[in-house]
Amino acid sequence: MGSLLFVLKTPLNLIFSALQMLNSAQKNKSKEGNEKIERYTNIIEQNSQRLLRLVNNIVDITKIEAGSFTLNLQNYDIVKLIKSITYSVREYIEHKNKILEFNTDSEHKVIACDAVNIERIMLNLLSNAVKFTDEGDKITVSLDDKEDSILISIKDTGIGIEEEKQEIIFQQFGQANKSFDRNNEGSGIGLSIVKSLVELHDGEIRLNSEYSAGSEFIIELPAKKISEKDNSTANSNKHQTQNLTNKINIEFSDIYEL
Repeated sequence: MGSLLFVLKTPLNLIFSALQMLNSAQKNKSKEGNEKIERYTNIIEQNSQRLLRLVNNIVDITKIEAGSFTLNLQNYDIVKLIKSITYSVREYIEHKNKILEFNTDSEHKVIACDAVNIERIMLNLLSNAVKFTDEGDKITVSLDDKEDSILISIKDTGIGIEEEKQEIIFQQFGQANKSFDRNNEGSGIGLSIVKSLVELHDGEIRLNSEYSAGSEFIIELPAKKISEKDNSTANSNKHQTQNLTNKINIEFSDIYEL
């Protein structure tokens, strides 16, 4: 409970402080005052998104633990889906002077999945990769078709995770390192949600990491399909992403701009 209260209070405190500073800046009509207004408005927006992300995660954790969280499984071309999600954050990652690559050994692979939650899984893992890499580091998303399953790898050349910390990162409020500065802080909820969403797909997620040598998260999803009768989406191979920019902003809200 203490961890939960802390992660909720942090964005609320930042929003409250920014509102106070914004109120003060609005009294200053100079260029400097306008710049401060923009800065504090951005802080409020980012931490509002961060708070929304936390609340969404907590609600979903509660549903998953109660057994009431259900997936909307449809047949999707997982290669196109993952490629689309990866490229949607390319501009953001390159703006931070980091390298993003996408590789696949198969051009098409149709499997049954919940595209919205696959998107959520990928954005969470990509945001972690951005968070724990420096300028010039590389983030690589790869797909490997194993016929009966599909492997999705999110690999980075960042700081990596110490071996003794790797067991706890998928636990609720488990963080690899609580000593990182504010630019790298997070709630410790995201990877718990990721693991649960992967397992709801009858898949598994594993971690390969070496401290100071980067990390690789590998998701394995079964290559199963649902019948055409159950596949209610008229054109299931077209992933219709609504408000993708907003979703990216929410999932990447723990990454602070300085």
